[in-house]
Amino acid sequence: MAKIKKGDLVVVISGRDKGQQGRVLEVLPETQRVVVEGVQRVQKHTKAGQTSRGTRTGGIETIEAPIHISNVMLVDPETKKGTRVGYRTEQVERDGRTRTVRVRVAKRSGKDI
Repeated sequence: MAKIKKGDLVVVISGRDKGQQGRVLEVLPETQRVVVEGVQRVQKHTKAGQTSRGTRTGGIETIEAPIHISNVMLVDPETKKGTRVGYRTEQVERDGRTRTVRVRVAKRSGKDI
């Protein structure tokens, strides 16, 4: 189970894009990779072709490639620096029933994520 989810703000901690921040666009759990907005941008050559809406122009387009999940770290909402993620269990009452839920917690500041 990945501690990083879609929509999280992360910072790259290693590789050629070290230090860059961005939002997680997609999580690929089967390959343990994430796609981060504005990070690991690569150029892809596309051929002109036919699509359902009409013709697609060919050329070179820039896309975000997946990066390994171990190379990114969640950004702490309080300190705006990278932090590890922990979990805390809470008892929540919903519809007259008590349920146990897991809440993600930033280890640097102790705040909920």
